[in-house]
Amino acid sequence: MSMSMRPPAPDAVRWLPSGKTAAVCFSVDDIHPSTSTDPYEAGGDLGRGALGRLARLLDRHPKLRATLFVTPDWRPLGLHPTRRLLARIPIVRRRMHLAPVRPKNEMRIDRFPEFVRYLSALPRAEVAPHGLHHLHPGQRLTVEFQEQDREECCGMLRRALDIFDAARLSYVRGFQPPGWNLTPPLAGALGDLGFTFVCSARDLTTAATPEAVTRSCALRDFPLLRPGIMDDGRLVHFTHNFQATSRLERALSIVGCRGLLAIKAHIFKSGGGHSMLDGLDDAYCNYLDLLFSELDRRFGEDLWWTSFGQIADRLLSPERARSN
Repeated sequence: MSMSMRPPAPDAVRWLPSGKTAAVCFSVDDIHPSTSTDPYEAGGDLGRGALGRLARLLDRHPKLRATLFVTPDWRPLGLHPTRRLLARIPIVRRRMHLAPVRPKNEMRIDRFPEFVRYLSALPRAEVAPHGLHHLHPGQRLTVEFQEQDREECCGMLRRALDIFDAARLSYVRGFQPPGWNLTPPLAGALGDLGFTFVCSARDLTTAATPEAVTRSCALRDFPLLRPGIMDDGRLVHFTHNFQATSRLERALSIVGCRGLLAIKAHIFKSGGGHSMLDGLDDAYCNYLDLLFSELDRRFGEDLWWTSFGQIADRLLSPERARSN
């Protein structure tokens, strides 16, 4: 995606607390109350499912923090177009959902109090919205924000936060756009509503160097290893640079460059006709368990185990940064 914003990388002394030489963040996308009786389990089985695997990671690694991107009212049942006849009709295919979807409000998290209680009880985990419905008409059916103007984006964001408020779920004002797609109107709306951070780039291949910028998924020319500040200074941007397919050497290289190791996972591995390379299954959890242990062994107290919300708060609160 092309975007005119080209943010500077903050100085490492500014975004890292005193005594820390690098940082680790871990985040999980697509969390919602679907259970194993649905096309994919995305948190609804609580401790018996994917959220239980996350809870065990947090228990085994008491320094670890997690940012959980939760969809307030998840609607997709399939993640790829399956209505092939509709997909062949011009104009119509742009206005229709090309795969089965849930009715609005069926998966609203405020209708699942046990799910909300389980999320709220997870230690060292912050929650932020991941879209509103994670759905859009047309071929790119899970890329929710496409042609909406700034006012429409504001309305969707308000509805997302209203659902979180109705559920009495505590959250931070961060955002993970579905499909990584941060349009200029969406970026403006996030700033209008007081959001503090957004994650809209993933780069798993560009070599880790102090000045490296993103070259692959979604936003380009943003810092690969450090948080970036959007042009208006109100929104911090984070790049995911590590996942299940990445090698240990990449993590060590990022930390060695005094960078932010931003690890991505999706809550489910497969379902809806799609398989996630970074789905949080047992194999990925085992890899993360080994990775976290090795990072702690090698770097000890030099490493800042933090969250996107904590870093954004530090960067947007200069008095706090000066005091640490």
